Amino acid sequence: MQDRSVTYGSYLAVDDLLALQRPRSEGPEHDEMLFIVIHQVYELWFKQVLHEIDHVIALLDARDPFRAQHTLKRVLTILKVLVAQLDILETMTPLEFQSFRARLEAASGFQSDQFRQLEFVLGNKSRGAVERFAPGTRARAALELRFGKATLWDAFLAYLSREGYAVPAGLLSRDVTARVEPNPELQETLIDLYRRDPQHAAMCERLVDLDEGLQEWRYRHVKMVQRTIGAKAGTGGSAGAQYLATTLMTPVFPDLWEIRSRL
Repeated sequence: MQDRSVTYGSYLAVDDLLALQRPRSEGPEHDEMLFIVIHQVYELWFKQVLHEIDHVIALLDARDPFRAQHTLKRVLTILKVLVAQLDILETMTPLEFQSFRARLEAASGFQSDQFRQLEFVLGNKSRGAVERFAPGTRARAALELRFGKATLWDAFLAYLSREGYAVPAGLLSRDVTARVEPNPELQETLIDLYRRDPQHAAMCERLVDLDEGLQEWRYRHVKMVQRTIGAKAGTGGSAGAQYLATTLMTPVFPDLWEIRSRL
């Protein structure tokens, strides 16, 4: 018999969800609600993206490339939504942001552990990023776990090796806490793959799409910050747009970009 005690509101914990928007400004200032909602939604999407990428890794381990590609397409669609949300933030003028900015105090997007987790699973790891979070916190525990686990790229290379491709042994046993660096020997393998294996070439292209989508989000984020606060320091003492600009044009899958001029 169907359980009628479960409702839309109880299943989604709507009451709890709607209680999480707590503006700190007096009044409160009108635009603070938008700022809070957008960033809370970002955190929910980051949670979903991490969930999906973990699933891609599991599917690659299970040698299921078709479902892995399908899941990557979902991640790419979410990334487009993340970019589109910046259009909404950009409806807030610099003066409207300044009306409540002081209330953020030391809070900064730099402190999003879930975005750091996303960087980690894509191969951009930093011990310093882990240590910015206090021991014993949920964020620190999550980052410690991500820091020591194989990345999406490691899972993909292991999959290619199981499929019979010549992946350098050093890459299969590399230190997964280190940044992913381009490898000329692997690039020869990838070029051969592109030329004779359309199925796996399509998988590579989805990874390029993911890389490009992340770079697009970073670029739009930089421009949004520049548009809102210009060259001012970011909240929490961060360097604001100046720091964010340093993260641009750094691919997470460098080998897939290096081979472009040789195909």
